[in-house]
Amino acid sequence: MEVAAVLFSELYGSYFNVVAAVLAEAVRHSLTGGRLEEIVREKAFAESVLAIPAALRSDWPLLKPDGTTPLRHEPTMPLTLLQKRWLKTLLQDPRIALFAPCEAGLADLEPLFNPEDIVRFDQYLDGDPYRDEVYISIFRQLLTAARERRSVRLRYAGRRGRLHDAVCLPVRLEYSEKDDKFRLLASGRRSGYIINVARIRACTVLGPAPSELCREPVRHTESLTFRLWDERNALERVLLHFSHLEKETVRLGEQEYQVTLRYDREDETELLIRILSFGPMLQVTAPDRFIALIRERLERQAQQAPEAAQ
Repeated sequence: MEVAAVLFSELYGSYFNVVAAVLAEAVRHSLTGGRLEEIVREKAFAESVLAIPAALRSDWPLLKPDGTTPLRHEPTMPLTLLQKRWLKTLLQDPRIALFAPCEAGLADLEPLFNPEDIVRFDQYLDGDPYRDEVYISIFRQLLTAARERRSVRLRYAGRRGRLHDAVCLPVRLEYSEKDDKFRLLASGRRSGYIINVARIRACTVLGPAPSELCREPVRHTESLTFRLWDERNALERVLLHFSHLEKETVRLGEQEYQVTLRYDREDETELLIRILSFGPMLQVTAPDRFIALIRERLERQAQQAPEAAQ
């Protein structure tokens, strides 16, 4: 993301955008001083009102005293070759390809790097089959139905492999980085549906969803409390690691903190793995059910360790 910030924020940052907006309006009609300041305040920083209007009139002779501009056409900010190659790199990701993005103008460009150049760790290896044609077709049907508020008829496999049928309204698709899987959140029955997209065997898009389907699926949330010892910058890493979750952090001592997280029950396995990755610097204190899950997983790993050594 730091690379993207350099390519897209620094190169065409707020000052470029505000000047382009001012000149675009000046091409269409004469700008009053009040309207000029309004555009600058809207698109730049407050103190920019003191610098940009004066610079446009003197340092950069692009705005005449009467509010018009010598430019004949509205300014454009085309992408540089480097930016296009960065976009080409992103479009190689099969997950992005699921959304059928436009690749116009990028066909003959070389990407900056290839997906095989990136080594991922701490992620399951049984991610969704993003290149499978059936998976791609179902994913796009769900996406279309969610955008157009249309219901769908699904046939999907449950956790034990048994096939189920459902008519529901797709609300959104969520991605789990740890599992490398997409899941569908849909309304329909009393509590709604949460289904891994890879488990869906067939999907048919129906007409506009009836009113009884148009409700948010119920999320089963849980809370987790742990004590954290801030060694080796652990606090910063924890706050960054769980930045997407609602949390409360209380300082207990000079280097000791108590953190409470609220998470979706469907994400419990992923959260368990992340908690264990912090080792002895983190101790779960509640609930007892989650502590039991930690013990069970550690015991299973201890049993598997001798087998792996043989």
